Amino acid sequence: MNNSEVSEASTSHWHRLHGSPLSTGDIKTYADDFVVEEQLGFELTGEGEHHLLWIEKTNTNTAFVAEQLAKFSGISLRDISYAGRKDKFARTRQYFSVYQGKHSCPNWQDFESPDISILNATRHNKKLRTGALQGNKFSLIVRNVATLDPQLWQQRMLQIQNFGVPNYYGQQRFGEMHTAKGIVLNGNLSLGMRMAQGEKIKNRNKRSMAISALRSYLFNEVLSQRVSTGLHTQIMMGDALQLAGSNSYFVVSASDNIDALYKRLAEQDVQITAPLLGSGKSAVQADTEAFESGLLAQHPAIIKTLTDVGLKQERRPILLYPKDIQWSLEDNNLHLSFSLPSGCFATAVLREIIASEGSSTTPTESP
Repeated sequence: MNNSEVSEASTSHWHRLHGSPLSTGDIKTYADDFVVEEQLGFELTGEGEHHLLWIEKTNTNTAFVAEQLAKFSGISLRDISYAGRKDKFARTRQYFSVYQGKHSCPNWQDFESPDISILNATRHNKKLRTGALQGNKFSLIVRNVATLDPQLWQQRMLQIQNFGVPNYYGQQRFGEMHTAKGIVLNGNLSLGMRMAQGEKIKNRNKRSMAISALRSYLFNEVLSQRVSTGLHTQIMMGDALQLAGSNSYFVVSASDNIDALYKRLAEQDVQITAPLLGSGKSAVQADTEAFESGLLAQHPAIIKTLTDVGLKQERRPILLYPKDIQWSLEDNNLHLSFSLPSGCFATAVLREIIASEGSSTTPTESP
């Protein structure tokens, strides 16, 4: 890895879609300022070999919750799963799947933790797998908002609702450590960069987070370049267009009816994608392949690392459309709620309206 590749591994330069943020503000001052609730999108069966636990956690990471459930129940950690990691510095509600099998059934009501509560336990016939989720609902409070003009806020919210936001991976993916002196950013990304330089990381969880940070970083780089050049809504020859609600995509060729594709794009029936790097041939062709390969050529060490660990090439939509947006201004605080598909970040929405790296202190219980 060359020095340029290391020095440019920041997360602050990615382009916004709707111009400068409207205001400064503080996020995650208290746990209740950032509330996340999973939306499964399917009904639980009420029977089966799996317990699905509806859990609320406060200022606690998802992996730690799984470890505590394993410790309490005596069930192996590999038999405990979840659909996705949730923000640590927040109040979040999500499902955990515990495979009972031949294990005796724990009395989940006896589980005790100051930051973890089991709200409900329901039998289900299938394991909860990563990504098996319709989405998440976010209820946020941004404090000390400097700009209080309702017309400006209404205009920006309509822009976001109608045209979406860049589907960036959020700061949580790259590392966000809250300390008494403030927030330390990009710890996971820095670890990934050291890994790309040849450093061995023995801790499996840290290694996984470092790899995810590297992959997400390259996706954001390509996405930012499409936004900055106005190509986020332009269908290029060779683009991989993903079908809405599916991981399936097709590659745009000269034989396609471009006008029809633009109509489908406007209706959000298809979405332009950017790469999640790994081994294998790039999915895109022609102009898009030239565009992406020229940009990614600046990061050979990261690409080699992602290839060597066995990741396969995937695609991810470049625009994100929040649903059910509601907002209000109260006492210099912005109250904001919306729903996002699984795997998308609320901070991708927030960065289009607020200039903030977060609270200056570790979140606590609301007063």
